[in-house]
Amino acid sequence: MAAKRGEEPNFPPAADVGYRANNALVAEGEAIVVPSDANELLQYEGELVVIIGKQCKNVSEEESLDYVFGYTIGNDVSERVWQRGDRTMWRGKNTDTFKPMGPWIVTDGVDPEDCEVRIVLNGKFISKYNMSGAIFSVRQYISRMSKYLTLYPGDVVWMGTDGAPENMKDGDVINIEIDGIGALSNPVVWEK
Repeated sequence: MAAKRGEEPNFPPAADVGYRANNALVAEGEAIVVPSDANELLQYEGELVVIIGKQCKNVSEEESLDYVFGYTIGNDVSERVWQRGDRTMWRGKNTDTFKPMGPWIVTDGVDPEDCEVRIVLNGKFISKYNMSGAIFSVRQYISRMSKYLTLYPGDVVWMGTDGAPENMKDGDVINIEIDGIGALSNPVVWEK
């Protein structure tokens, strides 16, 4: 994003952890239902999602993947005007249906440090990125989080995104694809 704005990137000093609410989860194929008072800055964020398999507290980076059950795909839908205007991200990222996740959990054969995430909007390829280029790795996130909070089986860790998203409109279909995991596809339905 910084390059797109013609700026030098300002990297965070540590992995930032953002809360995502269960009410926002929907499955593959289900609609992202957008409240009628949302603004046009409604954007996708294609992400690798890590599912915790064992209780995890104070683990090192080296042992962190031992606590992972598997991996899936997430779309961290964001209404940017709300995100910028509210003191927290309670509405901009946690509105009902704003967290499509799926289509299933892959428990082996996935290297989380080398997953390629692709974004396709209405059948048109938009962008891709590889997790090997992430500022903070899956190992670093899990280790850092486990220092301050206990992760339990079934907890999910959304790994963030890369690139400059486009706005989604009523009737759009957004696909997030990761080799070895599959594709997450959801239509966008704007409330009238």
